[in-house]
Amino acid sequence: MGLLEHHGRVMMNKQTRRRVPTVAVGAIVTGSDYRALALVRSLGRQGIPVLVLTHGDDLLAAKSCYTTTQLPFEGESEAERVTYLLSLADTMSLDGWVVFPTDDEAAALIGRQHERLSERFLLSTPPWDVLRWAYDKRLSYRLAESLAVPYPRTWASVQVLELGYEIELPFPLVIKPAIKEEFNPLTAAKAWQVSDYDELRLRLPEAAELVDPELLLLQETIPGNGQGQLSYAALCEEGKALASVTARRTRQYPADFGRASTFVETIAHPQVAELSQRLLEEMGYTGLIEVEFKRDSRDGELKLLDINPRVWGWHSLCQRAGVDFPYLAWRHAQGLSVPASEAEVGVRWLRFSTDLPTSLREIARGRLPVRDYLRSLRGPRAQAIFASDDPWPGLVELPMLVATLTRRLRSDGAV
Repeated sequence: MGLLEHHGRVMMNKQTRRRVPTVAVGAIVTGSDYRALALVRSLGRQGIPVLVLTHGDDLLAAKSCYTTTQLPFEGESEAERVTYLLSLADTMSLDGWVVFPTDDEAAALIGRQHERLSERFLLSTPPWDVLRWAYDKRLSYRLAESLAVPYPRTWASVQVLELGYEIELPFPLVIKPAIKEEFNPLTAAKAWQVSDYDELRLRLPEAAELVDPELLLLQETIPGNGQGQLSYAALCEEGKALASVTARRTRQYPADFGRASTFVETIAHPQVAELSQRLLEEMGYTGLIEVEFKRDSRDGELKLLDINPRVWGWHSLCQRAGVDFPYLAWRHAQGLSVPASEAEVGVRWLRFSTDLPTSLREIARGRLPVRDYLRSLRGPRAQAIFASDDPWPGLVELPMLVATLTRRLRSDGAV
């Protein structure tokens, strides 16, 4: 028996007893955070059965009424996880289901094991020879340089260590890993900011204890506020966008150096789209992807920050704006047509639990007028967590968020 019991022309969701249309091909979502939650809701509302593989503390997607079944993503090593996925295909009749990673590690695993996994599943991300250009920031910046796409000045940490810090650097800088292989205080924080040589001499050796120095980068901090944080998101086929959305990531948490966006709005920005498409076409990328830029207030240039080869944090905004990326990607993975869609400009997305404390702090600092904050809450808006047809994740989000932040505080004091 598969995940859903058949009842004539419909199937019954075991968790909610909700009848949904029969769909032969389901989806496997690796991870259960708010990115996964938006995936589950998109697919579940289309009557698509969804298996959520949980990992770590985040269980929001597992609490959704649209999750058909949830299981722990078992295995410590990459080989063990691949074996586990393949065993699920056997025991749960999942052949031909579409796999969606929701974090960098899962995307990398699927990319490296693409040939083996594609024998049983349909995959929403490309093979490693393509995906690695987005996964490894060293390769991303090399690609950008070859295509004349600006990016922040960046140095390899080993170069600085070998020269005994005798190198002219433009502070403030960030110390960041080129890839995110495992969870530790540095990868949890995304990056550490340092303001001078004394702080660099203290923090860089600490970072080198956590991450191979060969994988550590030093990068100049791009000045400017949230108005300059821009993204291009797309579903691509061999580098050509089948559907796309451009957005401004206006607010983030924490405010000065964000781990995650808290308030995002759709915009029209041809330059962001053009630079992104230049990168994606050169990569020949197929699947879902987000390209992040920031406009440098010193020279006005858009500079590449990251390329995320999987669903991004605010992708439920795109659904509200008229581009339902998970459903489109589910269709594309099966070779089905991708309906034409165009994003509505001016739609907003809010994760209230993190945006409110960020905004209050910015208001207290005099950097965010109360009038501007209240104005940002008007107009068409998507909620990151709350949904009237799926209320339980919204009710359990706060205690889960507190537990996650407490764990991170204990590990590195970075939050």
